[in-house]
Formats: sequence, structure tokens, C-alpha cells
Amino acid sequence: MKHLLNITALFLLVAAISCKGPSKDDSEDTPKDSVVTKALLPNNFSSDSAYEYVAKQVSFGPRVPNTEAHRKCSAWLESMLKKWADTVFVQSFDSKNGTGQIMKAKNLIGSFNPNNPDRLLLCAHWDTRPQADQDKTNPTTPADGANDGGSGVGVLLEIARQLHLVKPEMGIDIIFFDVEDGGSNSNETESTWCLGSKYWAEHPHVMDYMAKNGILLDMVGSKNALFAREEMSAIYDNNFLGKVWQTGANIGFGSFFSNYNKDGITDDHVNVSTLGHVPTIDIIDYSSATQSGFGAYWHTHDDNISIISKFTLNAVGKTVLQVVLNDEANVE
Repeated sequence: MKHLLNITALFLLVAAISCKGPSKDDSEDTPKDSVVTKALLPNNFSSDSAYEYVAKQVSFGPRVPNTEAHRKCSAWLESMLKKWADTVFVQSFDSKNGTGQIMKAKNLIGSFNPNNPDRLLLCAHWDTRPQADQDKTNPTTPADGANDGGSGVGVLLEIARQLHLVKPEMGIDIIFFDVEDGGSNSNETESTWCLGSKYWAEHPHVMDYMAKNGILLDMVGSKNALFAREEMSAIYDNNFLGKVWQTGANIGFGSFFSNYNKDGITDDHVNVSTLGHVPTIDIIDYSSATQSGFGAYWHTHDDNISIISKFTLNAVGKTVLQVVLNDEANVE
């Protein structure tokens, strides 16, 4: 669930993230001439593969916890991560939705170079909303969630495949969060959203987990998508936000990575940043043409494979992978 943050919540979140100590990049002890540039690894992100990974998720049906589609997709995601990652973790946990129903949930984590302390976290949610509550015709049954859930996972699966091929030295963790969208329409509160990221932040897959930054992908596959600089992302690490946006522009995707600012929202990056202490930015599709601020497909049955654009998947996937490759090319 994505919602605008109120001023009180914003103040509390700023206070929480400000308690984090200086990052490695902030250290004044590192000599400026200690950076050595290596040859850049190839960026062969495939939008065709990413699209197929989105379509595969949709083929299971809506990935609502406690359903057969959810169980089948979970098994498939785990098998895909095991093909490419060095280590795979599965976090199984029980969670309550807005009506008090117990949901059998799973976070899935694929780690690359797990012993390298220089780490980057990449994440998305893989569940779908229990009801398409914004749909004008049928608001009580779940939608396919091709974009809201499926697109971010599809991009990260393709990035996982590329990481397996190019074998960068830096440490990378790819996390698929569950029950991000599990709240019920009539009983929603802050406590019913983003439950998978909350569980991970309170129970990290390795003790004392640390990463220098994180990138959350949410609704990153629709046609004509636009990614604004979301307010909470700017608070958590504005320099990193600018770096990612500039990377996208540098490789030809400036039309997607807009320089306009947008109000902060409640999304998985909030828990990762404030509870997990990994400053994380959110790449998420915004729309100025709708009251919600999201695309017209949002929480409707129009969120199906027909709205997914390979061009958009390519822009996001190549940008995020390029950030990884640029970091890999600059080592101390």
C-alpha cells in the first residue's frame, strides 16, 4: 500500500533516520587519491527477460497470501534465486491483515558475495492486493498485480541473472518482501501495510546486517511511467537519490527519471530505512493526472500484463544495474 505521509509521521521518520551514524562514504579518513577505477563490466540487462518474469508471476494468478497462486509463485521465486545467488534465505512468518486474518507470508532473499561488507540492497514486494478496491466495476476481488508487485520483481530477477553472469565483487542483496499490500480496504491503518519489510527490518536475514544504501522498486513497468524524487527518499539519502537519477539520465533515460519532487509516501523503503537502518530510496511511478498520485491502473483490474512496457522495464533495469556496475568500477 502506498499512501502520502502526514507531517507528524514525517517528523518522526526524519528523527529516526537522523540517528544513523555516518556512512563509509562520509568518512574524512579515506584519502581522495585512494580510488582506483577498474574496467566497467557490461550492462546487458534484457527487457525481454524481465517482461517474461513479470508474465510468469501473473500466470500464477493474484499472489495473495494463503492462496495457491501465492504458494506456487513463492516456490518459483525461490528456485530462480537459487539459480543465480550465492546464498538464499527464506523468512516464513505469520502476519495479520486489517481484518485480523492470519496470513502465511514469506520474504525471499538472494545474496551475492555474502562475505563482502561493502553491500547494496535491492528490493521489491511480490504479493498482490487482496482486493482491487479502486476498480469501478469489481472492487472486491484481487487484480493481477502485473505492475504493482510484478514489475519490480521482474526487473530484480533479471538483475540477479546478470549479476550471476558478470560476477561483480561487491556484495548485493535482493529481497522480495511479502504482505506489502495486505491491508483490507475497510480496516487499513499504518500497521497493516508493508508488513514483510517490517518483519525483515526487525529480523534481518543475517545478524547485524548493514548496507550502504538500498533501492526499492515499486510499480516500475507501466507504459509512460514517470519516476519523481519522492520526499522520504530525499530525506534518507538525497545524494544517492541524485546519483541514481543522474545515472538514468546519463544512459538515455532522463525522460523517466524526472527532476520534479513529490510528497513522501508509506512504502517498504520507510521500514528498511528507519527500522533496518539502511538508507533506501523508492523508484515508483507517479501520476499528476489522478487523485491518488499513482497511475490509473492502481488497485484496479487494469493492472494486468497489457500495461507492462518493455521500454520502461529496460529504463529501470539498466539504470539500477548501471549503479551497481559504476560502484563496482570504483574501488578503494
